[in-house]
Amino acid sequence: MPYSHFKLETPLPKLETVAVEPPSETLLAALRTVKYPGFSRDIVSFGLVRSAESHDGIAHVRLEISTADPETPKKLHDSAVEALRSVPGLKGAEVEVAVKLPPKSTGAAGTVASAMPSQLQKVRYRVAVASGKGGVGKSTFAVNLACAFAHLLAKQGQKHAVGLMDCDIYGPSIPLMLGVNTRPEIEDDLLCPVENFGVSMMSMGLLIDEDTPVAWRGPMVMKTIQQFATQVAWGSLEVLVVDLPPGTGDAQLTLAQTVPLSGAVIVTTPQLAAVSVARRGAMLFDKVNVPLLGVAENMSYLENPDGTRQFIFGEGGGTQAAHDLETEFLGQVPLDQRVRTGGDRGIPVVVSHPDSLPAKAFFGIATRILEKLAATTPKNAL
Repeated sequence: MPYSHFKLETPLPKLETVAVEPPSETLLAALRTVKYPGFSRDIVSFGLVRSAESHDGIAHVRLEISTADPETPKKLHDSAVEALRSVPGLKGAEVEVAVKLPPKSTGAAGTVASAMPSQLQKVRYRVAVASGKGGVGKSTFAVNLACAFAHLLAKQGQKHAVGLMDCDIYGPSIPLMLGVNTRPEIEDDLLCPVENFGVSMMSMGLLIDEDTPVAWRGPMVMKTIQQFATQVAWGSLEVLVVDLPPGTGDAQLTLAQTVPLSGAVIVTTPQLAAVSVARRGAMLFDKVNVPLLGVAENMSYLENPDGTRQFIFGEGGGTQAAHDLETEFLGQVPLDQRVRTGGDRGIPVVVSHPDSLPAKAFFGIATRILEKLAATTPKNAL
């Protein structure tokens, strides 16, 4: 992989000479105040600081990042130097930023395309499902969306055309919801996805014991997501659905750097608390140049036997979020006990009750997303 290097040495204001060099821990503490541009996380927790030490009063720091933005390295350099000014005993700072540039390839139409991990070369579309906060039913939504894609594509003669990558490392619930509990096999040093209902799935939940907590720091989470993109035999797929954990942080940044996403779907509930956080979560994708496919509202209403509706979590939040984000409102999924029981039993509602109101909502949303992908996203050459 090619690297672009630049090294800038910036003298700090002259300080009184001290006998003891600042330890690496002190330098790292200062660098933890440096946020990656566009994110609230610092460069240390993101694992971007490869070394930090001082000699003769000069701090020597090396950063490694992956970005195509020519402004990001300079911003990080300047911010790092500024942060080091607060460290007692330093007379200067030498900050080196190594930029890992995505290799370029020429597409079928002669256009230059960004790098694609080799195991995703035959995946036509990559769709992230995200939310700003937990508790909105995002993973349930992702499972039913993937199954809806599989059903719609199978009707077009495309079988085994949908994948589901569970990047919710800390709470991997998708194996339960998809009715899968077998360990993935390994062939040619690649993990083989486990399939059910026409969806090929990989999750941390398949690789650890059910009662084992995932107590990992950011770099381990980032590495796992990279492995799911590069060391899983996804094969030929029309759509790969990527279920992200709630919030903005390691998973979102790593995914955007590793997988060229075709778009993102934001899931929210109608209530104001969920909508306001969803808007902030959606803005993250704009910062990493991932197009929004739209906003979907989950648990929108409860339909009574007489056909009237109860808006238990409020009304209109999803449409407002879509309006604020200048994207499409994809639809509403109602509250229905069959959605919950389907997840607990491992048979998604679009499979167990395809004619139910929530299943029809999922099919409608899936249809609209496929239409938008076909209209706006260049297809990979398969």
